[in-house]
Amino acid sequence: MLRLLHLLLLLLLLPPPGTPEPPGLAALSPGAYPQAPDLLYADGLRAYAAGAWASAVALLREALRSQAELGRMRRDCGLKKLDLAAAAAHTFFIANPKHLQMREDMAKYRRMSGIRLQSFRDLETPPHWAAYDLGLELLGRQEAGLALPRLEEALQESLAQMESCRAGCEGPEEQQRDEEEEEGTGNQGGLYEAIAGHWIRVLQCRQRCVGDTATRPGRSFPVPDFLPNQLRRLHEAHAQVGNLSQAMENVLSVLLFYPEDETAKEALNQYQAQLGEPRPGLGPREDIRQYVLRSLGEKRQLYYAMEHLGTSFKDPDPWTPTAFIPETLREKLREDQEQRPWDQEPPQPKPLTDWKDVLLLEGVTLTQDARQLNGSERAVLDGLLTPAECGVLLQLAKDAAEAGARSGYRGRRSPHTPHEHFDGLTVLKAAQLARAGAVGTQGAKLLLEVSERVRTLTQAYFSPERPLHLSFTHLVCRSAIEGEQEQRMDLSHPVHADNCILDPDTGECWREPPAYTYRDYSGLLYLNDDFQGGDLFFTEPNALTVRAQVRPRCGRLVAFSSGGENPHGVWAVTRGRRCALALWHTWASEHKEQEWTEAKELLQEPEEKEDEEEEKEMPSRDPSPEPPSHRLRRVQDKSEKLPRVREEL
Repeated sequence: MLRLLHLLLLLLLLPPPGTPEPPGLAALSPGAYPQAPDLLYADGLRAYAAGAWASAVALLREALRSQAELGRMRRDCGLKKLDLAAAAAHTFFIANPKHLQMREDMAKYRRMSGIRLQSFRDLETPPHWAAYDLGLELLGRQEAGLALPRLEEALQESLAQMESCRAGCEGPEEQQRDEEEEEGTGNQGGLYEAIAGHWIRVLQCRQRCVGDTATRPGRSFPVPDFLPNQLRRLHEAHAQVGNLSQAMENVLSVLLFYPEDETAKEALNQYQAQLGEPRPGLGPREDIRQYVLRSLGEKRQLYYAMEHLGTSFKDPDPWTPTAFIPETLREKLREDQEQRPWDQEPPQPKPLTDWKDVLLLEGVTLTQDARQLNGSERAVLDGLLTPAECGVLLQLAKDAAEAGARSGYRGRRSPHTPHEHFDGLTVLKAAQLARAGAVGTQGAKLLLEVSERVRTLTQAYFSPERPLHLSFTHLVCRSAIEGEQEQRMDLSHPVHADNCILDPDTGECWREPPAYTYRDYSGLLYLNDDFQGGDLFFTEPNALTVRAQVRPRCGRLVAFSSGGENPHGVWAVTRGRRCALALWHTWASEHKEQEWTEAKELLQEPEEKEDEEEEKEMPSRDPSPEPPSHRLRRVQDKSEKLPRVREEL
């Protein structure tokens, strides 16, 4: 700064224009490339001392210009690197949405002044996905005119991507042949068999291109009906801007995939009525017609090879007509494609009196149903715990934390936010601590009993005809870290779904690892309310629009289905300690929580030993029968259970 001030001062002290300058100094060429400001400054001083006024002015001005230019270049270079860093972080986070460090880095980038919203772009997104997502975003903003070019680009890029993928299927197959020979599955026939085997592999590869094109970067499974869905968006957008001929062309293309699609038929009739006169030359898109014909021809050959040659083929499309599948294969394919072990539709809930009877038996009240919570398969139930029982479980969590038995994250900062501590206790760890005398047996037993109580109520309300099993039980406490709550921008638990990976940009939820795909219903049983923040909330699939909010309180259970229909999160806990029992249920018995059974057996062992000791001492006692009241009191004392006081409904 002092040097710049010196430069300016020298410029002010220069002789006025027209003053002759001494000979011997060459003039500086105008518009020269920026040079080192220090060298220019030194040359300017020498020219000034020699009386070369014009050269001194030029050199000193060039020094100022070069200094400013270098500063701008450094600033732009830094911003460009920040832009690329934000894009790289966003790309990684899209593929790894549960990565804690990257979540924190993303939050830092969003707070930087030089970062724009456009900086958060996926560097691995293929052109067809980028155009498709932008088109959907514009459609969501009711800007159909702007969305149409992007949707058309997405369709053309998707077809081009498939063509590129198909071209790669016809290359050399040395690597594949080596793998087959290692596995002992290589072709043992002659020339004709080898030709047939090669052609079948080419066709299988081509069909896999459909799934590859429909799979987002970082995902494991393709989007179903990717091409038909693009055509549906196109005909809707054309209709909104009044392009009825193009709308008809695209809806007719949808009918090539699904000839019995009632929604498409209704749209077609509507467009024809609006046009008024028949258009004999109007038909489906030629590129889509050729695509469907070629795909069906390849599938016909693959199914023939599957039936007569024993090859394998997994059809990537749900729209393939049943007539193309040989009758001998239809039943087997149907069984392979089923996602669940039952054949019929999931059973409908029984009349309300069934689950009301269970609630009445347990002394529980239904506070809010799905309609009041603005969603589906959601409920808030109150009265599952008495204040005394909440106190026992809170003490259990406190004792376990003090004993250093924090399971999962061991009392470190929460995996979801750096502004909270997180303590977790499983049922098996609680039982082990109880056996070791580190926590009370009463709390460990109550934890088991309450988890079964929640499972019974959840099954009665949501799944009365199909048994639910506990898949995981976790007593969790979140504590606000003092001094770190000012200007806090994050959540205690970001918006998510429990059995799929939520993609807020598209509203889709990917039921694939690392999500716990076997979870079917979730429950949160709260133990206290003496804290700030920490409310549970449900959102739209975009993870932004809040649809319902629930305040924790002792004995309140929030139960809901675990899928993408129930995205939820937790507001930041800004003061105090929030404790709840988190439970997940499953229909799949193979995912039943084994630790729950182990914990129950572990807690029963001391009782069995006490009973054996009492039986040995019985002959020396009075053989007269024990009064029922005394026996009941002894059993209650031994089990250390609290009497449950319930309010009447």
